[in-house]
Amino acid sequence: MTVIGNGTIANAIIDKKNRIFFASGVPDSQETRESEYQKEIDLLEKQNKDKHIVYFSTLSVYFTNSRYTQHKRLIEEYIKNNFKHYTIMRLGNTTWAGNKKHLVNFFRDRITNNEPFEIRDEYRYILDKEEFRHWLDLIPKWNCEMNVTGRRMKVKDIVKEIKEGLI
Repeated sequence: MTVIGNGTIANAIIDKKNRIFFASGVPDSQETRESEYQKEIDLLEKQNKDKHIVYFSTLSVYFTNSRYTQHKRLIEEYIKNNFKHYTIMRLGNTTWAGNKKHLVNFFRDRITNNEPFEIRDEYRYILDKEEFRHWLDLIPKWNCEMNVTGRRMKVKDIVKEIKEGLI
């Protein structure tokens, strides 16, 4: 097993199969520096195209058209066109420790520091580590795309569960 990356996703991978887990992407969906997007492309181009690559994308490719999601769609297409064996795993928001810019950590920090924040009347998908690992075990040997949503929750309910220590 090869894990490319060292962040939240990379550190949760325990799969032992002969795959490349590409978990070294642009960590901030608000990123504006083109150099950060290019780093991911350059690193991906160096990978063995004959091995099964597992790429971690985002569910937001379906409902936003930001610079970040445009990049994610571009990378997904690159993988489909250049790797013999691939799994594209689109994830919801993770609940375990890591990037301070992730939704759950953003709210945790604001609550802990007693700082104001906006609660929008919208839904988000919340994925815990146990479910993430469950889906890793289900990756087939053939090419596929997997949408790993986790729980669909209103943002106000996410904040409530964070305050109650449930997330």
